[in-house]
Amino acid sequence: MAKAKFTIKKSSNDKFYFNLHATNSKIIATSEMYETKDGCENGIESVKTNAPNAEIDDQTK
Repeated sequence: MAKAKFTIKKSSNDKFYFNLHATNSKIIATSEMYETKDGCENGIESVKTNAPNAEIDDQTK
């Protein structure tokens, strides 16, 4: 089975962003735009660290 993964991309305006792919290769999240690749990599680390503790804000109720 494939693993979930992050892919780093560069946009047409030369900014960096990442996509988070599920194990089925579908994109399940896309980041904001970052000025630098280092900033983008820091964003990935932030998601890895903080997402397990993120609360859900259900605004459909």
